[in-house]
Amino acid sequence: MSKTDMSSELDAFDRKIIEALSQDGRLSITDLSARIGLSKTPCQVRLKRLIDEGYILGFRAIVDAQKFGLDHIAFTEVKLSDTREAALSEFNSAVRKIREVEECHMIAGSFDYLLKVRTADIRRYRQVLGEKISSLPHVANTSTFVVMQAVKEYAR
Repeated sequence: MSKTDMSSELDAFDRKIIEALSQDGRLSITDLSARIGLSKTPCQVRLKRLIDEGYILGFRAIVDAQKFGLDHIAFTEVKLSDTREAALSEFNSAVRKIREVEECHMIAGSFDYLLKVRTADIRRYRQVLGEKISSLPHVANTSTFVVMQAVKEYAR
C-alpha cells in the first residue's frame, strides 16, 4: 500500500487528532475529544489506531537547548568517498551514534548528507567535527554553515 493510499484512509476526525496533538502532545483525551468534536471513547480508540498503524510515532518533550548551554548550531555538508549501499549503511549506522548530531539527511545534490549539529560553542563544534564527524566511515570532505539565529524550529 502506498503512502498516498494510507493517508486517504484518514478521515476528518483522524486528521484533527493528528493536528491537535502536533500542536500539543500533552492534551488529555478529554481535552482532545472536546477540541475535535468527538466523545472520549471513540477519540481514544482512534488515537490508539493512529499510534498502532504508525501515523503517530511517539510523544516527546521539546527542550530549550539554550538553557542547557547548547547555543551553537551548525549545518554540516558531508561528501562521501563511496556511495555504494554498504558504505551508506556504514555511515548511517555510525552517524546515529554521535550525540551532537540532531538530524542527518541524505541529500540529492553536490554533497551526500546534511547534518544539523548542536554544541555549546564553536570550539566544541570544532572538536566534534574533527574527532567524530570527519572520522565517520567514507567521509571525503565536509563544509560547515554556522547558524546565526534560529528563526523557526520544530515545525511549529
